[in-house]
Amino acid sequence: MKFRCERDVLVDALATAGRAVGGRGTQPGLSGVRAALTGDRLELTGSDIDLTISVGITVSGETDGVVVIPARLAADIVKALEPGAVSFAAVEDELKISAGRSEFAIRLIAGDDFPRLAELDVEAVTIGADDLAGSLGQVIPAASTDDSRPILTGVLVAAEDGGLRLVATDSYRLAVRDLDNAFVLSDGQSVLIPRKALQELNRILSGGADVMVRLGEREASFEVGDIRVVTRLIEGDFPNYRGLIPASHPNTLTLNREELLDALRRVKLLAREATPVRLDMSADGLELVAVTQDVGTAREQVEATYEGNDLTVAFNPQYLLEGLEVAPGDLVTLSTIDELKPALVRAVGVDDFLYLLMPVRFS
Repeated sequence: MKFRCERDVLVDALATAGRAVGGRGTQPGLSGVRAALTGDRLELTGSDIDLTISVGITVSGETDGVVVIPARLAADIVKALEPGAVSFAAVEDELKISAGRSEFAIRLIAGDDFPRLAELDVEAVTIGADDLAGSLGQVIPAASTDDSRPILTGVLVAAEDGGLRLVATDSYRLAVRDLDNAFVLSDGQSVLIPRKALQELNRILSGGADVMVRLGEREASFEVGDIRVVTRLIEGDFPNYRGLIPASHPNTLTLNREELLDALRRVKLLAREATPVRLDMSADGLELVAVTQDVGTAREQVEATYEGNDLTVAFNPQYLLEGLEVAPGDLVTLSTIDELKPALVRAVGVDDFLYLLMPVRFS
């Protein structure tokens, strides 16, 4: 295999494919990126078996071939080279990388050690990248990062009237986003997609592009331009999230989202060591309070309208902040029942997104 390519193009492609590279010491191939050259088309693929990312770029090809290169080392070398054309030449078990007066020779990884990648034989459905990116950004933060509970590390993608519903929860908060006119699944069908895969997908989504989506029984595939992300689906039953959403809330606080965000960020400075932020809600509006022993106290009044009984409820400030940051619109409502039952964050006049948050006990 032999080709030439501009350094910056190669740096970006190696970095993107390399984000799927695993560190499983028992499988040497998983530390490498598969480079396949056909004519002037180079495809770089990284995989940890559960997640695979492939990137296609145009190069000046001389000799076709397929090799597996050490992912991190090759990326570091190319990134360190001076701007301009970079030459790759693979001969037997060695790869030569050269640019200007620099030349490197590194050992290749045996091609048999790289996992075989199956094609997903499912009809593709096109979704607008902007719509999907916005939806993923609203639900991904609520998915768990605790691998001991794998079901909660995924985002539920389910067929819903008129399109798709995306749902994520870590048992402390719940995010639900409806995506209209996205007919990817059949009625009653759902899949559970790993958080990590959707995070990587969200990084490559670009404004104005379309996403080709294929959802199979065990794998899901997403194609954005010259980049393809393939992930294994999570097996198991997602929690009955519908039963977590209260049918009604007697107390409703309505206020400007940005004003609440700004105040929360300030008060959060005193909420250390898992200290919750208290919300004192009354006809006079809202007061945010954070008290950390031996550190200090923060209080801030926020203009708001409130309907219901006077109530003080406390939340993990980071969880509340993340929900407010992804809520659409200028005005939001915080609906509550009491200081122990789930509270609901919604944007005024927007029905396709909700964020449910469990209160925290406080003394």
